[in-house]
Amino acid sequence: MDDFRSIRLLRGIFMKKVLILIVVLTFAALLVLFIPVKQSLVFYKENTSEIEAYLPLENQETFQIIFTHSIHLTDVVEKYVVLENQHIKQYEMIYEEFGIGMPANAQGEEEFHSEDGKYHITNMNNVFPEIKLRNGKAVSEHRLVWGPDHEHITEFNNYFEPGAWFTIQIDNLSLWQMIQGVRIHE
Repeated sequence: MDDFRSIRLLRGIFMKKVLILIVVLTFAALLVLFIPVKQSLVFYKENTSEIEAYLPLENQETFQIIFTHSIHLTDVVEKYVVLENQHIKQYEMIYEEFGIGMPANAQGEEEFHSEDGKYHITNMNNVFPEIKLRNGKAVSEHRLVWGPDHEHITEFNNYFEPGAWFTIQIDNLSLWQMIQGVRIHE
């Protein structure tokens, strides 16, 4: 009878240790899933926290948003860099036509020049915690460009409906958020 009690006691101790191990492993798995691990350029649906798409980008990496102006029907290139405080800084703009929505000259420390039939505003220092952006509806030709030599390019229409709008910002995403969103690629 003592052997039976000893076996039950050992079995009980073993089961408690297994249960504790299961709880610890479950907690660790949840931590891994929900702790932010990857800084990304995140496209949130409208004004929500619903991730439409994301592009992993580190501090000081650059990206461009190119769109076809709906009236002039010429490309406008906006160049951005990711700052260490997770803000986005616009540092250059290139366009071909003056008119609606286009700056006529540089302001403050900015520099304005013309090159190859295009107007450049450089040395811009427009810093944003987020950018509100609509994918073109009338002329839906927005493109996202990234990479060290800007070798990667994709069309917004590969990820977003024409006319859709979203909030773009730099955030640290957890594995769970990355699983739920769509990673942008070429």
